[in-house]
Amino acid sequence: MSLTKDAVMTALSTVQDPEIRRPITEIGMVKNVEVLNQDVLVEIYLTVSGCPLKDEIVKRVTNAVIEIDASAKTKVVLDVMNDDQRKKLREQLRGPIKENPFALDKNLTRIYAIASGKGGVGKSSLTANLGIAFAELGLSVGILDADIYGHSIPRIMGVTIPPTVVEGMIMPQMAHGVRVISMLSFKPGGVTQPIAFRGPMLHKAVEQFMTDVWWGDLDVLLLDLPPGTGDVAISVAQLVPKSEIVVVTTPQISAAEVAVRAGTLAKQTHQKVIGVIENMSGVICSSCGETMDLFGSGGGETVAKAISDELGTQVNVLAKVPFDVRLREGGDAGLPLVISNPESPAAIEIINMAKALMKNPKGLVGKNLGLLTN
Repeated sequence: MSLTKDAVMTALSTVQDPEIRRPITEIGMVKNVEVLNQDVLVEIYLTVSGCPLKDEIVKRVTNAVIEIDASAKTKVVLDVMNDDQRKKLREQLRGPIKENPFALDKNLTRIYAIASGKGGVGKSSLTANLGIAFAELGLSVGILDADIYGHSIPRIMGVTIPPTVVEGMIMPQMAHGVRVISMLSFKPGGVTQPIAFRGPMLHKAVEQFMTDVWWGDLDVLLLDLPPGTGDVAISVAQLVPKSEIVVVTTPQISAAEVAVRAGTLAKQTHQKVIGVIENMSGVICSSCGETMDLFGSGGGETVAKAISDELGTQVNVLAKVPFDVRLREGGDAGLPLVISNPESPAAIEIINMAKALMKNPKGLVGKNLGLLTN
């Protein structure tokens, strides 16, 4: 292919903005292209002046031109969109009306609310690893850290870059192929700053994460709920009633009895419990390969049976994730287990769970199918 302006524009149509994940030609980011022999000038509009991924955009543009002609000398000049251009971009992505896209009947995103009866059962670590497992299977995935007080998803996912805000529209951070949003990004005091919100403010925060964040076309949205059956769990049921609950427990019976309540809340909120995850299911001996029940046994089955009996529906154990210190280490380092050690028994169990959930059919109960009758 010869090095012409048309050829360069065609190449740029394959370049996606790393945050918006749309071609830069489609969302008005290409300001100008000039070609003179082997010299190529590409002028690009950034959405905001402090765009944290501008170097990545320059790299992608340069590589796209090189694909046409390896000897091309590319110069990328950056400019910034004005207010009118940003407003147009926002309306192009979100439409003229701000709304919660996940509450719409036409929305096809599968929404899983990851719940637990108490803290310390590994709910957030499992949420992060499950999200990455979905992404590795080719799905478009988002994680909403709905644990407003005890947010931990940014650390586990290795999110360090603050979100970009375009005309009030928040672009979620990207980590390991997953879009992530958390309260941490909006605290000037950082990790140590506490959140002192009453119930209505918690509801508003979760709602804004759905309405003000541009999630794009997600296949799966994971909500990392705080422990228990409080305000956020109820707000999620109101804001996204089609969300399906996944209950996390440990094998210990006393922990399982608490976890049951996180699932049976669905009877009051009219949600579906999709299954139970038993975390820290056993410790696999590195020498003999045998499994030791360090935290007891039977918790997952206990929770699943109790919820099934209370709701009158069959709730199964989705996975039994063995205890692995690398699951904790990966979370501390921002490199979750399914990325750092995908061949480990715990990672394999999480990946298999993601595959099983992908095959789980979505019901049509309550859906408007758009059929007309005479």
